[in-house]
Amino acid sequence: MPNGAQALMKTLADAGIEVCFSNPGTSEMHFVAALDSEPRMRAVLALFEGVATGAADGYARMADKPAATLLHLGCGLGNGLANLHNARKGKVPIVNIVGDHATYHTQYDAQLQSDIETVARNVSPGFVRTSASTAELCRDTVDAIVAARGYPGQVATLILPADVSWGEGAVACPPPPAPNPAVADDAVVAAVVAAVRSGRKTALLLGGRSLREPDLLAAARIAAHSGVKLLAEVFPTRMQRGAGLPAVERVAYMAEMAGVQLAEIEELILVDAKAPVSFFAYPGKQSYLVPDGCNVQTLATPEQNTTASLEKLAAALGADKAQPQLQPARRPGLPRGKLSAAKVCRAVGQLLPENAILVDEAITSGLMLSLMTAGAPRHDLITLTGGAIGQGLPSATGAAIACPDRPVLALIGDGSSMYTIQALWTMAREQLNVTSIIFNNASYSVLNVELERVGAEEAGPKAKSQLDLRGPVLNFAQLAQGMGVHSVRVTTSEELVKAMEYAFANPGPHLIEAVVPESLNATKRKILPYLLRAMPKLPQPLANALKRKLAP
Repeated sequence: MPNGAQALMKTLADAGIEVCFSNPGTSEMHFVAALDSEPRMRAVLALFEGVATGAADGYARMADKPAATLLHLGCGLGNGLANLHNARKGKVPIVNIVGDHATYHTQYDAQLQSDIETVARNVSPGFVRTSASTAELCRDTVDAIVAARGYPGQVATLILPADVSWGEGAVACPPPPAPNPAVADDAVVAAVVAAVRSGRKTALLLGGRSLREPDLLAAARIAAHSGVKLLAEVFPTRMQRGAGLPAVERVAYMAEMAGVQLAEIEELILVDAKAPVSFFAYPGKQSYLVPDGCNVQTLATPEQNTTASLEKLAAALGADKAQPQLQPARRPGLPRGKLSAAKVCRAVGQLLPENAILVDEAITSGLMLSLMTAGAPRHDLITLTGGAIGQGLPSATGAAIACPDRPVLALIGDGSSMYTIQALWTMAREQLNVTSIIFNNASYSVLNVELERVGAEEAGPKAKSQLDLRGPVLNFAQLAQGMGVHSVRVTTSEELVKAMEYAFANPGPHLIEAVVPESLNATKRKILPYLLRAMPKLPQPLANALKRKLAP
């Protein structure tokens, strides 16, 4: 009879979970040994738990099924929490396995003893369980899988005591059935039809699963037929975009700009999304961004089938045969001269390969990315759903393992990259086709913006030093080379283009360190032009309203 870990491994593989991102310790050694008992399970080592959890997140977003993680006790879980938080906010399925001391050992309060369940509930509010016996382990595993891959997806944490893992006599359980989510009921659809036909300015706010091609096309047919505006949540889990797909405007990160986008909306229909709120609270500014007097209702919740719900709405409106407006193919042209963040985004728009996966954690440096890539070949966009930086490099790692035949391009800020720079080592070890562009502006640039937006006093030298990365300036090309990743440092547009063309033509991981000036200054005078350029063809009244909102 297999031991607990071997039976658990077979239960995972039978359910289609084929990758485990791990950073193990002593308590997990029987699980580690069991990896060799299951040829269907790929084991990927991360040198930091935040890389393992972020990679599991990126994998699940692209594979549409969970990966497993293996973390060492409560401390290992703590190190992985930030990217589990991002996964939770993105409704991403992960089977998060955390080793624990043997059940009889916990009474001694050994050095690494901690309350794992309490820590786990922060990121796994829907499922946390400590398996109490080897006999129950595989049933607990099936329950975790069901919870993880449900509607919505979630992080399901299974805590595995060492003696439960090494205990004999376990029996693998059959895989659970696939979820069958419900469709929006007739009354809900009728209410939304009434809103659309009311003559009031109406918008569909799409999030979660509704930002995939079938849903986008259904929504675009509704927009073409009924004049509805299409919006996407500010940080999509996974958004399909580019030439041949409907163009959907994302709600802006900055509350001032989002308020302008939403100002004229009178009926807001949510599809696997929540009503927009400000990312942070700001003195004297509203947190809830829906305009006063706007009626908000939900077509489909995260628990429901968004595709079928949108198609049902389209049929009820008579829009199911309408021709959706699609984004034409368009490239912005190659940049020239001294490098800037905007020119990096232009180069991405010009050179992005077909069927790429674009991971955006560029923070302020990526402000022009959406505009520059709108007409690029079709691609998937992954963004920072939970706001906890350090997601980009691990997410790109997981996405490349999920889709080995697709190029992955990750755009990362210099400050955020240092949270999980160890992901480069895993990319090299697994020989993944990931090109990472790190914007080195030697600053936490977004925090320079936020320092003023929150109404803080004039920054002095100590305050400014907390946002400055110039002492010393990081050399990402050297860091990457030390972890086995081909890398180059560029300061001109021509050097960048050459480096990108080389990376896309040669398999394996590459890093391009783009030395750029700060994208944004902490004064509103310099923020405004970037914001206006990010919203092309903005009507003059709305542009004037935005200027008023950003005025001192």
